[in-house]
Amino acid sequence: MSSTTQNRGELVTPVTPAVDTEGVSALLERGRMLATPVLRAAVARLAPPMDAVAAYHFGWIDAQGRPSAGDSGKAVRPALALLSAEGAGARAEVGIPGAVAVELVHNFSLLHDDLMDGDEQRRHRDTVWKLYGPAQAILVGDALAALANEVLLELGTVEAGRATRRLTTAVRKLIDGQAQDISYEHRERVTVEECLEMEGNKTGALIAVACSIGAVLGGADDRTADTLERYGYHLGLAFQAIDDLLGIWGDPGATGKQAWSDLRQRKKSLPVVAALAAGGPASEQLAELLSADAQKSDAEFMDFDEAEFATRAAMIERAGGREWTSQEARRQHATAIAALSEVELPARVRGQLAALADFVVVRER
Repeated sequence: MSSTTQNRGELVTPVTPAVDTEGVSALLERGRMLATPVLRAAVARLAPPMDAVAAYHFGWIDAQGRPSAGDSGKAVRPALALLSAEGAGARAEVGIPGAVAVELVHNFSLLHDDLMDGDEQRRHRDTVWKLYGPAQAILVGDALAALANEVLLELGTVEAGRATRRLTTAVRKLIDGQAQDISYEHRERVTVEECLEMEGNKTGALIAVACSIGAVLGGADDRTADTLERYGYHLGLAFQAIDDLLGIWGDPGATGKQAWSDLRQRKKSLPVVAALAAGGPASEQLAELLSADAQKSDAEFMDFDEAEFATRAAMIERAGGREWTSQEARRQHATAIAALSEVELPARVRGQLAALADFVVVRER
């Protein structure tokens, strides 16, 4: 067994602080508990069969329509939205519409991403497009995005209008990032700067707005909201750096995706891009191999066996892509934490935002 295979689930810890696991778990559970009833009510507005398809995607029912306690995700974004409301001096409940809106947009993106990437599994279950067909994945995703604006605008307040503008800007950036991601799959070379821009759009923008939307609903001024968004943006980049590591070396039993999932999709993720930019023999060998891969059809590429993907992962690691990405997660995490010092926040909220940042980045599995 190769060292790459042995270490697939054992990522280098990207930051050093100990995580308050119990405290973070309580924050995530609070976000889930407060947001889920409103989220369910919003999804129930959808016409059949979209309501049932969305309920399946969220893990509330199984493929036969029976109630299920499926995995609905970590609920990091709702937790951030509620904390941002408290950061503005409002009650956490003020941020619930923002938490729900962001979660709706996040799941819109997941439904479309799964289809575009050809992913057949999410959270250890068949994806919506695999089970119900591409048309339902597209329609339900579109419907969730529309619901997000409804949930905010029906509040009828000035703050709701401000929050909606921020959310729609984030959605546009998210779509920009997905378009960049797809286009990069067919390019032999992508710069580190291009990759970071793409990931800042695709992941950073939505986490950024999650960190400000509750504050805006709570009446925060633009300076406070902008600073919280900056914290969230860099947190999103750190989050994505870890996801990129998991996309190559993550344990399928923990990630719910195929082994070597990002390599199978030819993604130009940070470890790949950094390895190609590093120079040296390992980097040059990797470039030659990926150049040859680019000439293969999707069918030929997907016929690769485990050993071939393991070889590519080992080359990326030898060229330094794995370690560089781990270090980048540390840098982005530190930048996010630094942003919190630029705005006045209750000490408890500041500490909880820092703890969530540690949790998001310190994900070894």
